Amino acid sequence: MEEGDLATGGRSAAAKGAWICFEDEAGQGLRPPAARSWGPRGRTPVVHVRGGGTGYVSIAGICCYKPGQRSRLIYRLHLYRGRKGESKSFAWTDYRDLLIAAHHQLGAPIVVVWDNLNRHLVPGMRAFIDEHAEWLTVYQLPSYAPDLNPAEGIWSLLKRGVLANVAVAGLPQLVRVVKRGLKKIQYRPHLIDGCLAETGLTLTYTPPTQLDFTN
Repeated sequence: MEEGDLATGGRSAAAKGAWICFEDEAGQGLRPPAARSWGPRGRTPVVHVRGGGTGYVSIAGICCYKPGQRSRLIYRLHLYRGRKGESKSFAWTDYRDLLIAAHHQLGAPIVVVWDNLNRHLVPGMRAFIDEHAEWLTVYQLPSYAPDLNPAEGIWSLLKRGVLANVAVAGLPQLVRVVKRGLKKIQYRPHLIDGCLAETGLTLTYTPPTQLDFTN
């Protein structure tokens, strides 16, 4: 999707009274993201982590924007415990359910912008999008364009925040830490706005009713 497509998405949102929603995924295992820390001069800080164990949390999140409204973050988690036959990641039906939840929570049509993940492109998802065109419009980002997706900034905030250098005892604790970090972001819409600003994209109305979404 090029700049013109982004602008088209903005005009589609304005015409429908819709929210612009950027979706992306991230994940975190039991080993914490390394981050800068404080320590006595000459002594390198050491973070002790588990030597073994399995567990992984996948996060699918949507940053939602609409002029005049508080920005929102809506997310779902998928847990992988390493059990036989257990799915390691979200299925396309999980993304479908996330879109439905976003539509219900926002109470308006949504224009979704996301990447070319294979789960986004399967026939079942395409059929779902076509069947719900009255409230759902989807645009694909160009390949390898994370700089255009504000949801990438959410993961950066999370991993530089509550997850940084945190040694968890197991998957349940990791889930609690992730949820706590995401809730903090949800209650601070200026952080979600900042993630949009970092992309260089803007969301503005053009008189009388047109909406531009360009960089």
